[in-house]
Amino acid sequence: MAEIPEVLVQVGKTIRQIRLSKGLSQQRLAEMCGFTFSYIGGVERAEKNISLKNLDKIAAALEVGIHQFFHYTPRYENLTASERIIQDIASLLASYDEQTLVMARDILSDVLKHARPQG
Repeated sequence: MAEIPEVLVQVGKTIRQIRLSKGLSQQRLAEMCGFTFSYIGGVERAEKNISLKNLDKIAAALEVGIHQFFHYTPRYENLTASERIIQDIASLLASYDEQTLVMARDILSDVLKHARPQG
C-alpha cells in the first residue's frame, strides 16, 4: 500500500476543522459543492487526491481562501512534537474572524501566565 502524501493529510484535516467550525456536516458541505458526502469524507481522510478545481469549490462553500488549506511545509515530518502542536493550533485558528482570534489569543495568554516555560 502506498504511503499517503502528508499534503493530502494536512489539507483534509484542515477542511474538516473548518467545516466543523462552521457547523456543517459532510452531507451539507457535499450538497453545497455538488459532491457526495462520501467524497468529502474521502478528502478529509486523505483517501482522495483532490483536484484544485474541487478544492476551490470546497473553499467557496466554506467561504475561505483556498490558501487556508495549505499549512503544509516539506519539513513538517521533521518538526518536534511542540512544533507540530503549534502548527496544528495555527491550522485550527485559520478559519476564524478577527474578533474570535483576539478572544483566543487572550485566553491563551491567560492560560500561559500560569504555566512554566520550557527550558
